[in-house]
Amino acid sequence: MTGIGVVAPGGVGKKEYWDLLTAGRTATRTITFFDAGPFRSRVAAECDFDPVAAGLTMRQIRAWDRTTQFAVVAAREALADSGVLGEADPVRTGVMVGTACGMTQSLDREYAVVSDQGASWNVDFEHGLPYLYDYFLPSSMATELAWLAEAEGPVGVVSTGCTSGIDVVGNAVDLIRDGAADVMLAGASDAAISPITVACFDAIKATTPRNDTPESASRPFDRTRNGFALGEGAALLVLEEWEHARRRGAPVYAEIAGYASRSNAYSMTGLRLDGREMAEAIRRSLDRARLDPTDIGYVNAHGSATRQNDRHETAAFKESLGEHAYATPVSSIKSMIGHSLGAICSLEVAACALAIENSVIPPTANLNEPDPDCDLDYVPLVARERRLDAVLSVASGFGGFQSAIVLTRPGRRAA
Repeated sequence: MTGIGVVAPGGVGKKEYWDLLTAGRTATRTITFFDAGPFRSRVAAECDFDPVAAGLTMRQIRAWDRTTQFAVVAAREALADSGVLGEADPVRTGVMVGTACGMTQSLDREYAVVSDQGASWNVDFEHGLPYLYDYFLPSSMATELAWLAEAEGPVGVVSTGCTSGIDVVGNAVDLIRDGAADVMLAGASDAAISPITVACFDAIKATTPRNDTPESASRPFDRTRNGFALGEGAALLVLEEWEHARRRGAPVYAEIAGYASRSNAYSMTGLRLDGREMAEAIRRSLDRARLDPTDIGYVNAHGSATRQNDRHETAAFKESLGEHAYATPVSSIKSMIGHSLGAICSLEVAACALAIENSVIPPTANLNEPDPDCDLDYVPLVARERRLDAVLSVASGFGGFQSAIVLTRPGRRAA
């Protein structure tokens, strides 16, 4: 990984993002994008994002959904960070982008425009509708990123719900390992804080109704947790074949050492309490990385703050890491930046790389009353300094998707 670009609640750019995480600050607030009064959950982590200040033109702002805007701004930072533009063969350069919901805000708006409710949105019909085709296809985001990265190699979209952000990185790495590309721009973006999305999660009571204290609404692994806070954002990463990066003298954040995914084939929203599918994904990712459980120095948890997820994960860590699970720090950054659906796992992979670079483990915010059923070291409230040679990040998604990815300190895997 030679480049990182981030748009996240709390700031645009990897520095602002890392500063928020390591300070343990929370970005969850009362929703401002629309009147959320009728909804059960009125809390979300919105990005303080000015597209003009971020360098987008008025044409781009009109034509692109917020999801694409996030992706392009994050990709620009990642490409500049890596210095790869102009130094890679376009035919050997590809793009892999993930999203859970696609262009939700624009579709929500446009569907209202062409319905009887259109008048209440006060939307410029003439300028909105011509872009409806781009809003409808998540692949339009991949197209914009391919043009930006001058990528003439493999380009694809991954949409596996809340595991999209890990799966997209794993798929990109596999393309490099298979010899299909030397460089991949990979990551995920979602900007789904819209009435339709809030209504969907309200219907299944997955989001928190803790509206009176939005700053502390997301409480992973806490006894008082009652659902996740919706979020938004994007993280794009530049991934290179090791020798390709070495030849051009590129600084390396981390190596992607192993990745695996599984499905529980069980329920759309339910999870088996023993966590066996996540445990199997973790074991397989460690096998591919040629690492033992004892090599893992930190686990970035899915940590959604739903009752069943946090118990499910705890069981999975014990099953896959054995006794070492009790000695391994685990934390959930969703406590600070909410759950941005498909994008969150790419944001978490970026956080893992920054944790390795800075030897700092981000904390789990709002963890004041640990749940006795979640009895591991969940790094409550305060970041922790620790040298990290190998880090595990996991994800669990509606539909039964379970994914795990292992990052290592630069040079360890190559050696």
